Amino acid sequence: MKWSRNIGRFFGIDVDVHLSFFLLLAWVALGAWNDTGTLVAALLSALFLVGVFSSVVLHELGHALTARAFGVRTRRILLLPIGGVAQLESMPRTPRVELTVALAGPAVSLVLAGLLALAADVQTALLGPAAAPLVLFTRSLSWANLMLGVFNLVPAFPMDGGRALRALLARRMPLLRATEIAVSVGKTAAVALAVAGVLWNPWLLLIAAFIWVAARAELTGLRRQELAARRAAQGWVIIDPFWGPIPPDATFGPGTRPPGPHDRGGPPPGPGAHPPSAFFVWYDPRRGPPR
Repeated sequence: MKWSRNIGRFFGIDVDVHLSFFLLLAWVALGAWNDTGTLVAALLSALFLVGVFSSVVLHELGHALTARAFGVRTRRILLLPIGGVAQLESMPRTPRVELTVALAGPAVSLVLAGLLALAADVQTALLGPAAAPLVLFTRSLSWANLMLGVFNLVPAFPMDGGRALRALLARRMPLLRATEIAVSVGKTAAVALAVAGVLWNPWLLLIAAFIWVAARAELTGLRRQELAARRAAQGWVIIDPFWGPIPPDATFGPGTRPPGPHDRGGPPPGPGAHPPSAFFVWYDPRRGPPR
């Protein structure tokens, strides 16, 4: 992504941060400075935000490493001001795998919350009243992880709880229908978050917008895949007007996708696969070539 920078590689997975995160960091530190007038408060607020986002990285690594155990690789983890995203290379193959991968992130957050709460108790027992600022910091980070874990279990697709809901539904119905139901529930949750954002916390408006847009995009992509699979089963092929039929096993490079069933144009295949071109057209051999 153009507006992101790599901050490290953990367990073989790149972690990138969107540049807007640094604006958030500055905004939080400046707010603390204005409220208290002390540099210490500004630094502690910035440090706490870094701690929260470090917890988000661990949350996303929970998803990524669990997915890896089932043979699904992760392109990267991207940190945004509203949270993190583990960008998997493919969707988990079965509902059981998707459910496990979806719940791994919240499980990491809840375990971290418990460990940090225990650490705060140990700090109090060993250091007494002198450790009050440190204990407050540790307990606050514990609560942040608790909220991160619980909030992500809300069944608002494509959040973790929404993916878990889809996985449970997909055990009893086709994946597309399960996704449609999960997206409907997610959009309802997005509306509720938007209302809460207007009344109490404007930050929730951004999360609501993300849920709505991301859910709609994933449903649209899945519908295209389903229709493409049906057309392929019926003998349809994809042709490139400049190069002819595209082989069914053609690979597509990063940032591209196979042409969808409604595409009259789309991203070209990646280098080293099918020769690049600007347009793709579905072609039913039984009806003759397109004109």
